[in-house]
Amino acid sequence: MRYLALVTDFDGTLAENDTLSATTESALQRLRVSGRRVILVTGRRLDDLLTVCPRPQLFEMIVAENGALLYIPASREVRLLADPPPDALVKDLKALGVEPLEIGEVLIATHEPHRRAVQDVVWNLGLEVQVIGNRGSVMLLPAGTNKGTGLQHALRELGLSRHEVVGVGDAENDHSFLVQCECPVAVSNAALSIKEITAFATSAPNGGGVVELIDELIASDLERMGGKLPQHWITLGKGVDGAAVSLAPYGHNVLVAGPSGCGKSTFTAGIIERLIAKDYQVCILDPEGDYGTIRNVVAIGNQRRTPSIDEVLAILEDPAVNVSVNLLGTTLEDRPGFFAQLVPSLQAMRARTGRPHWIIVDEAHHLLPSTWGHTASVLPLRLHETILVTVHPKHVARDILRPVDVVVAVGPRPEETLTRFAQATDQELAWPVDLVHQPGHVVTWTLADNRPPFAIRTLPNRSERLRHHRKYAEGNLRWHSFYFRGPTGSHNLRAQNLVVFCQIAEGIDEQTWTYHLRRGDYSSWFRHAIRDEYLAAEAERIERRSDIDSWQAREIICELINARYTLPD
Repeated sequence: MRYLALVTDFDGTLAENDTLSATTESALQRLRVSGRRVILVTGRRLDDLLTVCPRPQLFEMIVAENGALLYIPASREVRLLADPPPDALVKDLKALGVEPLEIGEVLIATHEPHRRAVQDVVWNLGLEVQVIGNRGSVMLLPAGTNKGTGLQHALRELGLSRHEVVGVGDAENDHSFLVQCECPVAVSNAALSIKEITAFATSAPNGGGVVELIDELIASDLERMGGKLPQHWITLGKGVDGAAVSLAPYGHNVLVAGPSGCGKSTFTAGIIERLIAKDYQVCILDPEGDYGTIRNVVAIGNQRRTPSIDEVLAILEDPAVNVSVNLLGTTLEDRPGFFAQLVPSLQAMRARTGRPHWIIVDEAHHLLPSTWGHTASVLPLRLHETILVTVHPKHVARDILRPVDVVVAVGPRPEETLTRFAQATDQELAWPVDLVHQPGHVVTWTLADNRPPFAIRTLPNRSERLRHHRKYAEGNLRWHSFYFRGPTGSHNLRAQNLVVFCQIAEGIDEQTWTYHLRRGDYSSWFRHAIRDEYLAAEAERIERRSDIDSWQAREIICELINARYTLPD
């Protein structure tokens, strides 16, 4: 299943004149029965919405107040995603006689004729507040808060990425969430500005258009849109005419091959960078530790330790996190077995969440050797969205090579490389007589369209190891140090920097580690002493998880630190 969630606006999209029809309700129920999630994103206040939509359980999540509030119908939990409005703002608006004046938990709304008065009040108070127009309404929200930011919170809570989502809306304030959806759709009554940014518009207006969309989702998973969303394509390089040569992010398997030291890892790292830049999640199998320096990738494992399957899956549960699995600590003989255990778990995760979007297998001849007789029995018939990197195509299991439909030959002898692939897969190679190797270029063979091999110019990588101030890694934080004390205060072990923190964490007893973990002490230290909001947020997510053991949490947190702060071995 390609699309796992539908995100929809309420007024003018699902509902017409405050009414959600029985036909639309039935369609939403059918969509949920199909295994998909439904997320409602609305500008309404929650209490107002519940008066006109008394069945909130139709939705997995509700983002209300134009992105400022998250409501979970199953538990009736309400979370504010932004700060409430200042009292002075409400007071001054009332003093000016701005009516009607809707005051939510965060949102303030009125009608369009009061727009200038509202802007004047915001200006006079010097507030960082945005004034949003939405057809006949004017809304005030904290800067940076919109339906798009609210959707990000909802998707992360559900463990989904934006690439598994279809969005549908009608009005100007729907723009911020629609542009985040893999496939944005407009109902036929939508504003022109909304139709201009969507993939297509429905034939029917309002709820009828949503029913139309739901029927197509259930029947074909929007199969007709395959390859027709170029904004998500991944650039491989530039052709001889200077135009980008791109790859649709679904339905392809890529082989990058060439002699040792010719730049295969560099080329592959560039693709990985561009995948991550478009919010695709990657899982890299890295036998030689070549990809540990890519930004926004958590590198786990080293020459002394092989990560566990559970550790890899735990990190990938967050759609915003990418992982590189270093297998230097695994012998050549054991690597195929590790891969055979990992892949079924990754495929099961893909079926549930659509992620990781891409699997990168470096040194594929080590993990999937042609001499390994268990390939067909332990691996799926087809590894979708996979990049294989190898020196020797003929040394990779034939069952793995057969689904490859894009081959990139790197290095000075591209014809030799592609010939070896063709021989390994029983295919005919028609080499163009005028095609010769050029420095800074690779040769690409796209088998699906029967196009002969052609040269493309590679793009420069932007990878740079993220290095923070050395004082956090190896210096002395003095009174900002972390103290491992435990539930009874029997310890007083001081970690004056991140190096010492990881050293103590590896040796501290389970009771002490778990005590600080459950109190949220680690994320608090990272946030307030280290001043690393990303690290704090990731640690906080691990602290809240009840489905992993504390020792696994310990390893994940230490790996996160290592990945961001380049700690010495």
